[in-house]
Amino acid sequence: VIKWVNGAKEGIVVAGGQNEGNDIARLSRPQGLIVDASGTVYVADGWNNRIMRWCKGAKEGNIIAGGNGRGDKANQFYDVMGLSFDRDGNIYVVDQKNYRIQRFNIRINRS
Repeated sequence: VIKWVNGAKEGIVVAGGQNEGNDIARLSRPQGLIVDASGTVYVADGWNNRIMRWCKGAKEGNIIAGGNGRGDKANQFYDVMGLSFDRDGNIYVVDQKNYRIQRFNIRINRS
């Protein structure tokens, strides 16, 4: 995932960028992205069946949902496609091939 600042000649890698893979520094077929007010990047990592979070300036992400292989259990996805926040700190995940949308509370305690 590359961030482009208006007028810049080059982008800045903010998530992934280490070729395709399944470790916490890599993505495989990212299919959705949202950025919160603090600059934290959330990515629907499609083929890894997980949601990744990169805090601003981080070199590696952390798994906040999924990452337990492909499947239909509550802690699994099958081809995640998109993300959205609500005002209460929940993230909604489109789990395409399970024909569902799941909600997760992802608030970070910054104290």
